[in-house]
Amino acid sequence: MARSGFRGPRRLRPWQMRWMLNLYPPFLVQRIRVESCSSDFLAARVRIRSSLFTRNLNGTIFGGTLYAACDPIYPILYWQALARRGREVQAWLMAAEIRFLKPASGLVRLEFRLNPADLDAAEAELDRRGKSVRAHPVRIVDRAGRICAEASTVSYLRDLAAGDRGGSAF
Repeated sequence: MARSGFRGPRRLRPWQMRWMLNLYPPFLVQRIRVESCSSDFLAARVRIRSSLFTRNLNGTIFGGTLYAACDPIYPILYWQALARRGREVQAWLMAAEIRFLKPASGLVRLEFRLNPADLDAAEAELDRRGKSVRAHPVRIVDRAGRICAEASTVSYLRDLAAGDRGGSAF
């Protein structure tokens, strides 16, 4: 997003994104941590530790915590990866769904990956329509490598014209 007196899209450093999300109240309280983010914003790794605040009645990680960990990551990756290409977009999570496969306990990790072809396709659609809708799967994996849940997230990207600060317009 453009700032007053600033030309071009706002670019964060990976440590800034990690810091902001790790202090974001839904992440902080639920012990969701962004462990790493690549310098090109094509990949991020998130972990969740079981705690008093994340345990359900069965002693496993609450499903809402698993769901919350999936929420902002892909839109932020797109926002920042496209900013590195000089493109200013507004990015939102448009939809998500999750399927629980086994109880998650202890520590679980989520991997988020984009590739240059994802960005090329998004840019082509942004050029053509001014918006792009991108879907990506997310696996939630325990320490033993077992998949506890699979999520599907849909990111909505909208090109921002100079000075545009309008709503999302799904």
